[in-house]
Amino acid sequence: MIILAWPWALAALPLPLLARFLPAVGPGSGAALRLPSLQAEGARDLAGAPRHRRLGLILAWIAWVLLVLATARPEWLGDPVTLPLAGRDLMLAVDVSGSMENEDYLLGGRPANRLDVVKSVAGPFIERRQGDRLGLILFGSRAYLQTPLTHDRATVQAMLTESVIGLAGRETAIGDAIGLAVKRLRDREDDNRVLILLTDGTQTAGALAPLEAAKLAAEAGVRVYTIGIGGGALGVPSPFGMLRRQASDLDPATLEAIAKATGGRYFQATDTAQLEAIYDELDRLEPSERDARTYRPLRSLYFWPAGAALLLAFLIALLGVGRGQGSSRDVL
Repeated sequence: MIILAWPWALAALPLPLLARFLPAVGPGSGAALRLPSLQAEGARDLAGAPRHRRLGLILAWIAWVLLVLATARPEWLGDPVTLPLAGRDLMLAVDVSGSMENEDYLLGGRPANRLDVVKSVAGPFIERRQGDRLGLILFGSRAYLQTPLTHDRATVQAMLTESVIGLAGRETAIGDAIGLAVKRLRDREDDNRVLILLTDGTQTAGALAPLEAAKLAAEAGVRVYTIGIGGGALGVPSPFGMLRRQASDLDPATLEAIAKATGGRYFQATDTAQLEAIYDELDRLEPSERDARTYRPLRSLYFWPAGAALLLAFLIALLGVGRGQGSSRDVL
């Protein structure tokens, strides 16, 4: 739809009519040079071209209306456009140490290692985080920022899918992963900074202790949700044909202390269904903030009536020149 930014400018439309009420300059109003012969000739020209005079008057009025309309600043109000959704800053820290290759989970009815299960469950979770800025940290012996905070969920999901066990080393640096996440999140808005830490082991590497990192996270206002995986019921064949349970180095006490110190929660998943339920619970605890605010784009249109008025002014000028040339020929 078309709107006027300055509709009060339309009040200038009747201004030319005021000229009819201005006092005329008569013979006695002051000194003047009168040429009766030229006045008579001009009268004959006007009488001989009434159509030109009426057309010029009509075009002048149209040009005036267009100029006033351009002054009122017509604008095209576009369709509503939804603003980018303002959600949370959510960082995923995923353990890719050597222990993540243990196959103590079922995926599609077949044994699968821990990292493959994390990928299959975390992928839909990432897709659901519409409006959030997501980042990905992979950690083993060291912690690496794989994807900075971004609204591009597809890229985060792709980088997680392409991650491999041992990419960051075979050991586990939980404290360094938390410290790197805090460094990336601390400059963001308060109350919207979340870290989801997923690991299957205990601290075996790194320069920063997990509880010290948790203290830094609490001071920076970063909530940490910890997820411990591993130790499921599946086993692997032993050299003697016996089934034995996979070993798990999980340290639930430390993970729970990290979550408690930062206002988060600790979860433990011993099978795929529990891991899926944990991510559903995280959706409930940290819902995406879907802001319904919209805006309607504006596009200025004033140049159209202004350009049309300029063209009419040229046309009026051409008509005036034509009348003047015609009068000269008649005189000759």
